[in-house]
Amino acid sequence: MKNLGIKASLFLNYFVFAILLNSVGAVILQVQRNFGVSESGASVLEAFKDLPIAIASFFIASLLPRLGIKKGMMLGLAAVAIMCFAMPLIADEFWYFKMLFAVIGVSFAIIKISVFSIIGLISDTQKEHSSLMSWVEGTFMIGVLFGNLFISLFVDDNNAESTAWLSMYWYLSFMSIGAIVLLFVSPLDETEAQLEGSNLSNDFIEMVKLIVRPLVVVFLASAFLFVLIEQSFQTWTPTFYKDVISVPASMSIQAGAILAGAFAIGRILSGFVLQKVHWLRFCIACLVILGACVLINLPLTNSAVVDDNTNWWNAPLIAYVFPLMGLFLAPIYPTINSVILSSLPRHLHSSMSGLIVVFSALGGTFGSIITGSLFEKFDGVTAFYMSLIPMALLALTLIMLNRFINRKSLQS
Repeated sequence: MKNLGIKASLFLNYFVFAILLNSVGAVILQVQRNFGVSESGASVLEAFKDLPIAIASFFIASLLPRLGIKKGMMLGLAAVAIMCFAMPLIADEFWYFKMLFAVIGVSFAIIKISVFSIIGLISDTQKEHSSLMSWVEGTFMIGVLFGNLFISLFVDDNNAESTAWLSMYWYLSFMSIGAIVLLFVSPLDETEAQLEGSNLSNDFIEMVKLIVRPLVVVFLASAFLFVLIEQSFQTWTPTFYKDVISVPASMSIQAGAILAGAFAIGRILSGFVLQKVHWLRFCIACLVILGACVLINLPLTNSAVVDDNTNWWNAPLIAYVFPLMGLFLAPIYPTINSVILSSLPRHLHSSMSGLIVVFSALGGTFGSIITGSLFEKFDGVTAFYMSLIPMALLALTLIMLNRFINRKSLQS
C-alpha cells in the first residue's frame, strides 16, 4: 500500500490522542475522589483541554509548515510523553492535571492540523482524500472506546483515595514514544505544504484572508452546524437515557459508549462508500436518514417501560435504536473537511486546518450549551427534536458548498 508507514502513523497518533482527550471525564471523577475537588472545580479541566486547542490552532496553523509537519508532530508527542511519564511521580495536587490537559490541548492542535495537512499531501484524488479522512476519524472513535475500557482497568472502586490509577499514564507515555518512532521512520515529502518565497507573516495573513472567501465561509458554517449537532448528541445522550428513558445511570453511560462505537463504524464504512459515491449525495442521504430516525425514534420514548431491574437484556426498543443514529451522523464531518481541503492548494491546508479546529471547537461548545438549555427549559425529547433545525440548515450549506466548489473547478 502506498504511503503505508505515514498512514499507520496518522492512525496511531489519532488513537493515542483519542484516549488522552477523552480521559477528561474519568479524571474529573478521580480528582474528586483523590483530592476532594468539587464538581464545579473539577469541571474546569474541560476548559484547560478545549481552550488551548482553539487558541493554539489559530497561531500554529501558519507556523507549522515552516517548522516542518513531521517535526511539529514529534514535538507535540514528546511534550505529551514527558508529561504522562511524570504524572505518576509528581501529581499530588489538582493543578498538575490542569497543566497536563493544557499540554494535551496544545499538542492535539498540532497533531490535528498536521494530520489534515498530511492527508492532503499523500492523497491524489478527492475520493482518496475523503476515504482516508474517514478512516482516520474512525480510528479516533475506536480510541475513545478503547480509552474508556483502558482507564477503567486502573481505577480502584474500593479505595477512593488510591492514586494507583495514575500508573496508566506510563502506558500512554510509551504509546506516545512509539508514535514518535513510527513517525520518524516514515518518509514524507513536505515540499508542497509550503509556498515558495513566502514568510511567516504572509502565511498568517493568508490564513486570515481565507476566512472571507465565500467558499470557506460556507464551509465554516457547515462545520459549525455539524459539530453543534454532533456534540448535542454525544454530550447529552447519557442524560437523555437517564432523564427521558429513565434507565439506570450505568446503562446511560454505556449508551454513550455505544454511540461512540456507532460513530467509529459509520466513519470507517464511509471510507469505502466515498470511493464510489459523490460526497454531496452521500452526506444529504445521511442527513435525511438521520432526520427520519429522530422523527421515528423519539415517539418511542412514550411507550418505554422501565423499572429498577431494567438492563440491556430487557430494555425498551428506544434504548437500542437511539445510538444507531451515530452511524449516519458520523461520516459527515470528515467528509466535508476532506472536500474543502482537497479543493484548496496544498500550501493552504495547514491554515485551513487551523480554521477547521477553531470553528469546530466553537460549534461543539455552543451545541452542548444550547442542548443543555433546551433540556433544562423544556425536556430531552424537545431538545433532540430541535436538532432537526440545524440538520436542515446543514443540508442547505452543503448544497451551497458543492456549488462553490463546482464553480471554482470550472474557473480553474
